[in-house]
Amino acid sequence: MRVIDVKEIKNNIKEMCIEANYVLSKDMEEAILKASEKEKSPLGVRILGQLQENLSIARKDGIPICQDTGMAVVFLEIGQDVHFEGGFLEDAVNEGVREGYAEGYLRKSVVKDPIIRENTRDNTPAVIHCRMTQGDKVKIKVAPKGFGSENMSRIFMLKPADGIEGVKDAILTAARDAGPNACPPMVIGAGVGGTFEKCALMAKEALTRNIGVHSEISWVRELEEEMLEKINGLGIGPGGLGGTETALAVNIETYPTHIAGLPVAVNICCHVNRHAEREV
Repeated sequence: MRVIDVKEIKNNIKEMCIEANYVLSKDMEEAILKASEKEKSPLGVRILGQLQENLSIARKDGIPICQDTGMAVVFLEIGQDVHFEGGFLEDAVNEGVREGYAEGYLRKSVVKDPIIRENTRDNTPAVIHCRMTQGDKVKIKVAPKGFGSENMSRIFMLKPADGIEGVKDAILTAARDAGPNACPPMVIGAGVGGTFEKCALMAKEALTRNIGVHSEISWVRELEEEMLEKINGLGIGPGGLGGTETALAVNIETYPTHIAGLPVAVNICCHVNRHAEREV
């Protein structure tokens, strides 16, 4: 049994909230560079250049990449041989978010009630997803999620007879309907299978998979490549002003499902797709 003080989790999450909001992950930076090299529209090339300049300024000056510093989404993969001490794990996660958003001068965007809309003033609570794994390590992923793109996300409860073509149509429909609102070029996360909530969770976590890393399942990998090509063929382009680079990646996760259903969730993220990952 390995003992971990929850303060270690808190400190890592605090640093990761700042890191994800200040410095674009290497895979995303490379994807935007490649997109600028492939973009056919002169205006699209100029917009992608401006995005790269913005990223450089944020990194150099230590300021957020985007004014919407998101609602903190935290994924924890906890080894079953880990025992936490020093407090309640959920409290430690939220304290890490609270300290990170305060020390990083990040915008506080969370309201404590969805109708009354009073701001919590510290960007908590985070949305926390925990999964048990083997071993004695804790894998942490922090993904601050802005709502320009989040609001464009969709769930489709398809019939089994809709099949693969129904899945394709769902992903393409969500991307087309998002248009300029998701700050393209977008990253598309999709979950296929499971249940109503499982496919949504898969779609969210799919966004944290590094750009260029495809599914190990052959039909899923082929679908990711096909959907990226089709979405880029929509002509939405960088900033929604036309072009050939509407999406940087399509990441799809799958799970077994019921004989009577084919759930599909599409979670869309903007061109920064902020995420940070560590292992404790």
